[in-house]
Amino acid sequence: MENNRLEEIFGKIRAFAFDVDGVLTDGGILANLDGELFRTFDSKDGMAFRMATMAGYAVGIITGGRSLSIRQRFLTCGVRAEDIYLGSRAKIEDFDDFCRRHVLDPSEVMYFGDDLPDIPVMLKCGCGVAPADSAAEVLEIADYVSPCPGGRRCAREGIEKVMRIQGKWHLDVDLYKAKF
Repeated sequence: MENNRLEEIFGKIRAFAFDVDGVLTDGGILANLDGELFRTFDSKDGMAFRMATMAGYAVGIITGGRSLSIRQRFLTCGVRAEDIYLGSRAKIEDFDDFCRRHVLDPSEVMYFGDDLPDIPVMLKCGCGVAPADSAAEVLEIADYVSPCPGGRRCAREGIEKVMRIQGKWHLDVDLYKAKF
């Protein structure tokens, strides 16, 4: 997509929503003998989440993962508990709920997805973003393909682009201290 069209789309974004595995992680999952799952998240993505929530954007997590560690990770990044959808099997339903609760038109949401279950949401949202290493079908329909692979600052790159275009990418240290 050409830069002018992307800037126009990015300028209308009021919310961000994310898949987790393969987008906010590199897709690798470690498991111990008790079945507890472990993921690695990029701290720069976490800072972008904080910047977005401090600037008033709604941020949602819509994942098939069920681990409570996912919830805990994103609560520490400023995502509200009711905006974290674990065990999502029909992501479009959770996306619609997120939009309804925040009074958002789907065109105002940037959704980050990397695999087949993300496609319905990516087709409905205002801007579907795919990490560079996404499934071929996702890369084909994405509005924007990040140069970053999943789990390696893909979220930061997209959030920062939107916030810079909208003139909102700046750190309010006092608010940051108060909120985090």
